[in-house]
Amino acid sequence: MRYFNTAGPCVPTRHYMVPAQERLPRARGYIEQGQYFVVHAPRQTGKTTALAAMARELTASGRYAALHFSCENAEPAGEDYGQAELLVLEAIRQSAESAGLPDELAPPASWPDAVPGARLQRGLTEWVRGCPRPLVLFFDEIDALRGESLRSVLRQLRNGFTVSRGSFPHSVVLCGLRDVRDYKAAPGGDPGRLGTSSPFNIKVASLRLGDFTEAEVAGLYGQHTTQTGQDFTVDALERAFSFTQGQPWLVNALAREVVEEMGVPSDTPITAEHMEEAKERLILARATHLDSLAARLGEDRVRRVIQPVIAGELLLPTDTYDDDLGYVRDLGLVAPDAPVRVANPIYQEVIVRVLGNNTEGQVVAAPSSFRLPDGRIDMDKLLCSFAEFWRENGEILATASTYPEAAAQLVMMAYLHRIVNGAGFIDREYGVGRRRVDLLIRQPYTAADGSRAVQREALELKVWRQGRTDPLAEGLAQLDDYLDRMELSTGTLVVFDTRPQAAPVHERTVFSQQTTPSGRAVTLLRA
Repeated sequence: MRYFNTAGPCVPTRHYMVPAQERLPRARGYIEQGQYFVVHAPRQTGKTTALAAMARELTASGRYAALHFSCENAEPAGEDYGQAELLVLEAIRQSAESAGLPDELAPPASWPDAVPGARLQRGLTEWVRGCPRPLVLFFDEIDALRGESLRSVLRQLRNGFTVSRGSFPHSVVLCGLRDVRDYKAAPGGDPGRLGTSSPFNIKVASLRLGDFTEAEVAGLYGQHTTQTGQDFTVDALERAFSFTQGQPWLVNALAREVVEEMGVPSDTPITAEHMEEAKERLILARATHLDSLAARLGEDRVRRVIQPVIAGELLLPTDTYDDDLGYVRDLGLVAPDAPVRVANPIYQEVIVRVLGNNTEGQVVAAPSSFRLPDGRIDMDKLLCSFAEFWRENGEILATASTYPEAAAQLVMMAYLHRIVNGAGFIDREYGVGRRRVDLLIRQPYTAADGSRAVQREALELKVWRQGRTDPLAEGLAQLDDYLDRMELSTGTLVVFDTRPQAAPVHERTVFSQQTTPSGRAVTLLRA
């Protein structure tokens, strides 16, 4: 029985998986041409799975001797390029044994002697001369190498390609978190520093392994249906793609949560409601993959990109703008295309909850005290309670935030999450460049006729910053637009005043009623 895999590379006989050829459609053509190229993608996107499967397929075709191996065991060598070469060659030998390459295709029984800085080139040349098929090598985790070790490996590959092409690997694929051109091996400096120079300028292309398409998600889940007979409803498939945007680990983790952890019986179709519950469970559990991404939020390069996204501000060009954005994209935290935005709703929720964790710990109000008898949220009471919390704690929490430009929004979102969590949901939209954050609270409840219904409450968050005019008029127009899209008749606009000359927080935090440009009556909270 196959299953949804969330730990390590996928194995076709054990796991549901998207075929490697579908994930890297251009790779086979480059290999046929004998090209050297790069594959890069964020962690937990299936790079190792796709490359290992492709190596198996190439060898099984009878036309190539293909091997996938990892350079990760050479990382401890640091700048000692001679030691790094030996460790890479050892990784090749061990992988060839594990892959079961036939003796006639396997590397030589012992690597030839060579001086440090030439061992890899000499060893690969010897292997090619004794191999009856063209050799294809997949260097996975190439970016585990640093400094002189990385530069030595890349230069030997380049030298073999340009000087002794006929007795060197037919095709080489380098795979890592980032494009190899973004690693500048600078002795005496920061070996991980980004730059434009590359000792691997023979590559024909850099392929980014993308996330699953909506059709691939449906196909992957369909493998489970074929094996077990358990259907995913159309709404469940749409919800799964919406939550994950096709991020492979999340796609598998959502399905695994429903099938194995929640234990939905195999004769019961998996619905959108199951996916909603699975998403919340994943976020609360903070699996290793999500935790590893969250741990990056304290890095300056990450903060410079994520903070304006949360605050709805423009990303202003700086000396490091391109490198910062490229780095965060390669981590997978933001989408690979414009506009700049968090990669998917699950990451978005994890980011906000991690950054608002300290605030949540300060909220002592009981969520149950805001529930009406039918299960709805008493929004007036909730907003008044937040206003009191902001008067007493908000500015202190905001001042201590590591994301000061988004601190006010983070405090309110954390407060709302503490009250809504467990029974309802909060959907978030960041208006990048429009200085706004839109929130939609969805609270299931029991209607008067006994049917299930959903309460929907919309909020718009704005910040009045130093040097800018009062955002009230703009906020009312933007709230109108949001209410139109949500098909709601009223909502709440919150304006945080962060100017140094603003009135004290206990004086300025007040409610009033306002009218939007379209004539809607809405609540305004100035804080």
